Amino acid sequence: MDGTVSFPGQSDKTTKETMVESSIVPGGLELVNSYQTTRVGDPMDLVALATQLQKGDDFVKANACNKLSVIADQIRYLQEQARKVLEEAKRDADLHHAACNMVKKPGNMYYLYQRPSGQKYFSIISPKEWGPSCPHLFVGAFKLQHDMSWTPEDDVHKRDTEIAITYKLLGQQTTLPSGMESHFKGLSN
Repeated sequence: MDGTVSFPGQSDKTTKETMVESSIVPGGLELVNSYQTTRVGDPMDLVALATQLQKGDDFVKANACNKLSVIADQIRYLQEQARKVLEEAKRDADLHHAACNMVKKPGNMYYLYQRPSGQKYFSIISPKEWGPSCPHLFVGAFKLQHDMSWTPEDDVHKRDTEIAITYKLLGQQTTLPSGMESHFKGLSN
């Protein structure tokens, strides 16, 4: 049984309400008075059902929109992370291609200078060590990491701390409290 309901005061809002089908004799037995169960009683009952249906639709839409907003935020975050990774990869590649007359060893700090010709080169001598006689424009200081990435001097302490924490976490052995081993053995059987 279908019914169309208009909301009072809102002629532009109508909802089609589907009612549960009725059977006069379900399973061959008349359980209740069929007249009482199939008649449309108070028209406000249909309005209440339609209102409840509309609220359900509204909540479903709002819930879906909220979840999609969270996903959109995650996409923006991942796009920003991807942009940073690409920028760092370009910087690392540029630094690896800078002129250098020595073998670069991970864990050391290198100082990047630029000649008037535009050529960039690495040195192990810092601008402080050069003092006022520094022959070329100082571009920046970078630490060569063991994964062959470069860390700008300003970020070295932060990066070294992160690496130390990672090594500490990797070095810790997780042990179960006594008696827990038998519990987990029982779960695997």
